[in-house]
Amino acid sequence: MGTKQSGTVGGPAIPAPSDPAKIRNVVLVGPSAAGKTTIAEAMLAATSTIPRSGKVTEGTTVCDHEPASIEQQRSIGLAIAPMNHGDVKINLIDTPGYADFVGELRAGLRAADAALFVVSATEGVDAATRAIWQECAAVGMPRAVLIARLDQPRADFDTALLSCQDAFGSGVLPLYLPHFDSGGEFFGLIGLLTEQIYELGGTVSADARVREQIDRPRGELIEAIIAESEDESLMDRYLNGEQIDEDTLIADLEKAVAKGGLHPVLPVCALTGVGIREVLEGIRRGFPSPLEHPLPEFTDPQGRDPHPLTPDPAGPLAAEVVHTSVDSYVGRVSLARVFSGTMRPERPVHVSGHGMAERGHPDHDEDERIAHLYSPLGVNLREVSHCIAGDLCALTKIGSAETGDTLSDPSDPLLLKPWPMPEPLLPIAVTAHTRSDEDALARNLNRLIAADPSLRLERDSETHQLVLWCMGEAHAEVVLQRLREGGAEVDTVPVRVPLRQTFAQPAKGHGRHVKQSGGHGQYAVCDVEVEPLPRGSGVEFTERVVGGAVPRQFIPSVEKGVRAQIEKGINEGAPLVDVRVTLVDGKAHSVDSSDAAFQAAGALALKAAAEQAGLVTLEPVDEVAVRIPDEHLGAVLGDLSSRRGKVVGTEPEDSGWTVVRAHVPASELVRYAVNVRSLSSGSATFTRQFENYEPMPESLIPQK
Repeated sequence: MGTKQSGTVGGPAIPAPSDPAKIRNVVLVGPSAAGKTTIAEAMLAATSTIPRSGKVTEGTTVCDHEPASIEQQRSIGLAIAPMNHGDVKINLIDTPGYADFVGELRAGLRAADAALFVVSATEGVDAATRAIWQECAAVGMPRAVLIARLDQPRADFDTALLSCQDAFGSGVLPLYLPHFDSGGEFFGLIGLLTEQIYELGGTVSADARVREQIDRPRGELIEAIIAESEDESLMDRYLNGEQIDEDTLIADLEKAVAKGGLHPVLPVCALTGVGIREVLEGIRRGFPSPLEHPLPEFTDPQGRDPHPLTPDPAGPLAAEVVHTSVDSYVGRVSLARVFSGTMRPERPVHVSGHGMAERGHPDHDEDERIAHLYSPLGVNLREVSHCIAGDLCALTKIGSAETGDTLSDPSDPLLLKPWPMPEPLLPIAVTAHTRSDEDALARNLNRLIAADPSLRLERDSETHQLVLWCMGEAHAEVVLQRLREGGAEVDTVPVRVPLRQTFAQPAKGHGRHVKQSGGHGQYAVCDVEVEPLPRGSGVEFTERVVGGAVPRQFIPSVEKGVRAQIEKGINEGAPLVDVRVTLVDGKAHSVDSSDAAFQAAGALALKAAAEQAGLVTLEPVDEVAVRIPDEHLGAVLGDLSSRRGKVVGTEPEDSGWTVVRAHVPASELVRYAVNVRSLSSGSATFTRQFENYEPMPESLIPQK
């Protein structure tokens, strides 16, 4: 099963929901190796969607079906696992936990109406998961927490719960507690509201000993639920000793979760299935339907005229491509979330993509026809008759659609602003292995860019390198593997940074271009003075020619030749900057002088002046802002110093973080995305922007 690549299409059509109230879109969020994919497998098996759970280690899971994912034994892309539980369709969206694939995670957040945060009972909560929690809080997305891997030897539910409460806040409270047998094996749940013990074999009432153990956490949960209740008299009744009935508490719990004020915690073990039934029931009863989740704002394709929409199946069509993949059998597959209207096969749609030109996605507007609609389950595409507002579906062979594009009715085109995406900061320079690979490389790069908005393609006009900007080393490995799987053999080469040169001191130069080869010859002589200017001044050309030594019509020719040589550089590949060139004298011939001759003479004069003055090589310097937890501050400051960085300021933040700003040569930042993550246990983030050019140490100047 380690070579799954192609899917199957068709087979009997499966039922599609007709009521958005019967849909739940839930994204799984959490660190890498927390157990998200294994939980998805257990839920699929528990709902009889698949006959048995697959294993990540064997490459047999529904969600991790790409060759790179199977090989690395971790999720590298968004995957949808639809299932039916009771009268509700659950679209479970599995996302990667590794920071390099944050683009896939953000796509999952856009497609979902609620989030399940998965935390391993053997680990704490990492900084990336904390940040995603805050993003969900900012948009009011309901959240619950699953504490997984309770079957592991080092599992500690209480410690994991405290870690979640510290990271996510006091609204994180257990709805169930784990129940262990006399040997310490996790085999059931204790319901705090129901005071029942839920085991795989059935349900029993908690005895007096268990009720005594859960008395305090049960009271905390009830008080938190009542505090969120719309019934203001409920708290007084509770404090006066009245027993609040279970149905009232559960109804208020569901409202509190939907409003985002309470975040229930459920212990689960995907391998044994303990807690999976309760998770499914919690999603069905406690998480909102698409009708309860506010929609993002749609505009016309020019970004004007806001279109407020509701998740109405009868409304105008508005959908978004949240994921794109290329299957070797069926071609391009676009996964779409329908926000409004109903998508049907054999109907035209308008494809709009705007706002991603800097990532290699030029703005585009096309009309295309939907051939078929599918409900994806791993690599398998099962045909459906329609896809209503609130649901997710897959479309094939929509050639112009890219991840982040909006699909709408051609008679009323709409645009949804792409979700925010962090800047890719790890450059990888690639070349085709042979000339025959060049076409395959270009073709596959276009597919990759269309599918992955976190990837940026740059063709550097100065270094003439093809550079792929990736989110990190793991992302780069996947990108290269996908290129090779598409038939493009590629090599990686060291990334070069564009250098500049300027004059070390003022100098004079004499340029003489004289040739005689029968007929008209070539004759031009120029004398120039060159002086360096302050950094950032640019290039200036002036003249002080007297007596017509250089005829007026040839002065622009001298300037043209000088500027061409400046742009090319004295040493090719390093243009000259920040100089003033003054033409002071020269000679001409009444027959043999020409525009081309004076261009050549001007270039020679500049070269002669450079030889006399000597050149200073300048390297680009970026301003870097590193956001780092305080415990890693010393390591990051030391590392920046070792990279010839100059710290220009530190800005403490309230929550134990500091932003360090420094000026660092760009050549020292090529692999900084990898290094800073290693220094900070994966918690640091940084941004960079060009600051200026500064002299490069002579010992570091590349030799031709």
